[in-house]
Amino acid sequence: MSNIKLFESNQVSSAWNEDEQKWYFSITDVVGILTDSPNPKNYWKVLKHRLTKEGNQSVTNCNQLKMESSDGKFYKTDVGDVEQLLRLIQSIPSPKAEPFKQWLAKVGYERMQEMADPAQSLERARENWQKLGRIDKWIQQRMTGQETRNKLTDYWKESGVEKSDEFAFLTNIIHQEWTGLTVKKHK
Repeated sequence: MSNIKLFESNQVSSAWNEDEQKWYFSITDVVGILTDSPNPKNYWKVLKHRLTKEGNQSVTNCNQLKMESSDGKFYKTDVGDVEQLLRLIQSIPSPKAEPFKQWLAKVGYERMQEMADPAQSLERARENWQKLGRIDKWIQQRMTGQETRNKLTDYWKESGVEKSDEFAFLTNIIHQEWTGLTVKKHK
């Protein structure tokens, strides 16, 4: 599945990877938007070379997918997932990238606080659900459900379940019995 996403009224080519269950976005589209470069492919080429020399593999080790270009033809282009794009944004000196960098710094700081005091993450989750319009009863049920899930996962670990695909298999069985749908179909 291939789509065009809008970012500040600019188009960003994207593709959904069914196997990995994640989106990939055209790096040159994002670079073009953030830099206003007349040649985003060249800007990315130079930036990629510089980042590789610095040892930054997380951004430069990207996949290539065929995506439709402005001429209607499909060409292989460098793509990145959300994590790679967030790292890329940090590497681009641009006023347009600055709000993202500030947001990343804020989120990173909040995460460090949560690591020091895990209760903060529970409170932040509650606040975020309230901002999404969830009622207190729903929030309490969700948090209780997560606690139950954690106990079940602990029980499975004690019973010898170790691999993530085994956890996924068991979760899928429970989900299918509960909803009549597999997790994949329910999403």
